[in-house]
Amino acid sequence: MKELNHLSKVFKAYDTFVIDLWGVIHDGITLNEKAIEAVDQLKKHSKKIVFLSNAPRPSAKVVDFLLKMKIDKKYLSNVMTSGEAAMHAINKNKFGKKFFHLGPPRDATIFEKVKENKTIIDSCDFILCTGLFDEDDPDLNKVQLHENDLDYYKNFLIKHISKKLVCTNPDLIVHRGNKEEYCAGYIAKIFEEMGGKVIYYGKPYKEIYEMCFEASEKVLAIGDNLRTDIKGANNLNKDCIFISNGVHRNEFESNLELEKLLNKYKVKANYFQRELKW
Repeated sequence: MKELNHLSKVFKAYDTFVIDLWGVIHDGITLNEKAIEAVDQLKKHSKKIVFLSNAPRPSAKVVDFLLKMKIDKKYLSNVMTSGEAAMHAINKNKFGKKFFHLGPPRDATIFEKVKENKTIIDSCDFILCTGLFDEDDPDLNKVQLHENDLDYYKNFLIKHISKKLVCTNPDLIVHRGNKEEYCAGYIAKIFEEMGGKVIYYGKPYKEIYEMCFEASEKVLAIGDNLRTDIKGANNLNKDCIFISNGVHRNEFESNLELEKLLNKYKVKANYFQRELKW
């Protein structure tokens, strides 16, 4: 793995750039201006840009979020999310009809077309996991939240281990600014470790990539998550750049430790950058 000082040195070798959002383009609060400059340069050179996110919401909602962050609309013609992929399957009743939603109310757009099929967990065909419960949920009181109490979720889910769980965001954690937050993938991991069956949508699973580009395209994937972004690129035998100042930034002290970190996650990257820059 080589340190890549400038994306401009290698971009001509690729047709398509599959770029992660959270951890590369923004941190949930602030845009990375150097990354935006890199995207702008790719656009000027007529390269295909796909923003691929493990957001548990439809692509249109993520586009709305990006526009509010003041990203120019001209960059957003190709945005795909894990939520979008899962939504198509849910709308077709692929896992059954009735579902229980495990996640915050803001993710309800993923089942907007079939919201009448939402039910209590005892009556559901499957559990739709978009994240953790939060204080905005009118169906929960504050005592039930347990935002960082994973034992609460273990005790809650073990009673329903025979149900299928559909995970719409395979990420374990994300950094919102400097704060770590659990994602749906963490709950799915707990459910799986207890013996439950989990169906994942998003990176690193190949189905979502097939919705973004043709196998013949020369692709460079760019992301900060070794379990999802880099593993996904490896699964499809595509080149990739690991952004080191993202979700794994607290797992190493110097660039000399990066190869060891990648070996820990059993992945490979062609290049690394601290942050995406042209």
